[in-house]
Amino acid sequence: MSKKSEIEGLLIETNREGIKNLLAYMDKNGFYVAPCSTQYHLCKEGGLAEHSLNVYNSMVRFYNSQSEFTTDDNSIKIVALLHDLGKMGHHGKFNYVPNILKSGKISDSKPYETNKNILAVPHEVESIVIAERFINLTEEEEYAILYHNGLYGDFKYEINGKERPLQMLLHFADLWCSRMEG
Repeated sequence: MSKKSEIEGLLIETNREGIKNLLAYMDKNGFYVAPCSTQYHLCKEGGLAEHSLNVYNSMVRFYNSQSEFTTDDNSIKIVALLHDLGKMGHHGKFNYVPNILKSGKISDSKPYETNKNILAVPHEVESIVIAERFINLTEEEEYAILYHNGLYGDFKYEINGKERPLQMLLHFADLWCSRMEG
């Protein structure tokens, strides 16, 4: 099964009103071909979709291994698969573009760079904005996506001491996947 088919199947299972329109938007705007980063984890074509699936699978493993916290399986699917939605880009512009050196070749050490033609809006914010154009997120889902980078993100001072279970589960799975799985 392709990553695209797997992501679409999982998101359709949530039965969220508007999910098919969101999936069409993701396809049209490069979610399945976008890299996940400029030079680190999965900085390759299709890396964003691969990372999102990795995060989902890690969240499920971590969630199933503990008994203290319960949540809706659909919330896990939503936050895991959409937490980096803003990395595909916005307003018809890709977030990451090839990093072309003066020689005309793509950099080996940093194959992508952040598109200089987009406004500097944190991808966590863009992820929520894009998702909510099509589906309703719960308060916990918004919170988890906004603060998924924990103390490593732009909002580190706002989240410090205010962590929530779904947000922490997403943060840990995202961190695990970006550091341990490539």
